[in-house]
Parts: sequence; structure tokens; C-alpha cells
Amino acid sequence: MKGENIVDARGLTCPQPVILTKKVMDRGEAERITTLVDNTAALENVSKLAQSQGYAVEVEDREGTYYIHMTKAKQSETALGEEERQVAILVKSNRFGVGADELGEVLMKSFLYALTELESSISHLIFMNSGVFMTTEGSPVLEHLQALAAKGVQILSCGTCLDYYQLKDKLKVGEVTNMYAAMEILTRAPKALTF
Repeated sequence: MKGENIVDARGLTCPQPVILTKKVMDRGEAERITTLVDNTAALENVSKLAQSQGYAVEVEDREGTYYIHMTKAKQSETALGEEERQVAILVKSNRFGVGADELGEVLMKSFLYALTELESSISHLIFMNSGVFMTTEGSPVLEHLQALAAKGVQILSCGTCLDYYQLKDKLKVGEVTNMYAAMEILTRAPKALTF
């Protein structure tokens, strides 16, 4: 086994802990990486990054500092995405298009319903800005998003956006993500769409 790398990301906000950890992963110098963070958002985001890159994750809490121990899994243990799922969609508003708000809301509901009916190649739906209103309590499209999640579509909501709108504790479908992870998904997907 190659050596262990330590990433001290204490005091840093999203997405810096993720970026620093990813740089170490990309260098391929260590099969074991430990990232130190001091907030739960960074803990969640670094852990998700590690899992998506095929690392086993163990977390140790030492008086408010989280030690995220990541060990590279063997190739056979690494989860591979389904090849047929090639489309990532960025949803940046709770309305579809520009124009009348009421029409935009109706069109967005229709759009998400249509996705549930397709034999879809969608891998991710990423919600940013006011798009996060659709993944949280009171959303008129939760049923459609839950159906998509049940089909294997990964539903992701921007943590900064949830915090801004004070909705983090009201998330009802999917997981919290950050800008770096979202951009990585969108740039690596064979096809990416924005609405």
C-alpha cells in the first residue's frame, strides 16, 4: 500500500475541502487519505466524494474535528455506474423557462412528470438556486422526484442554496451536494442539459 496523505481543511467552507481532497485523489499517490474538517457540511460532501470515487469511508469525531479516513477499494469493489445512464440535468429554477410564473410552474411539473414516464437514460437531477424548492417540504413535484429516485436517478440539491432559503432541514428527496461535485457530474456526463 502506498503512503497516507493528510488534508487539513479545517476552517474552510464548501467546496474547498472537496477540491483539496479531490486533488490528492487525482494524484494517485495514496491508497489512504485522511481529511480533517470542522463542519458537518464538509464532512458530508467529502464523504460523498470519496464514496463516488470508490473509497471506503470511516469518520472519527475528535472534539469537533472530523477525521475522514478514506481507503481506496479494489477495482472489483468499486461501484460502477450503469453505462446506459448518460444524461445529467441541472435545474436552476422551480419554473420552466422565462415568462409567466404560473405557466412556468405548470410546465416544470409537466416536464418532471414526463421524465417519470420515459424509459430514461438520466443519471442525475441537480437542483440549484430556487430549484431546491422542488426537493423540499411543500413541493408540488415531490411525487415525481420520488418516482425518479426509485428508478435510480440521483436527486441532488445544492447545500448552499438550501441554507440560503433556510430549507436544509426540509429536504424530502435526494441528497445535499455542493458546486464542485455538481460541476464534476455535469462535465463528466456524456450529455448535460440545463433548465
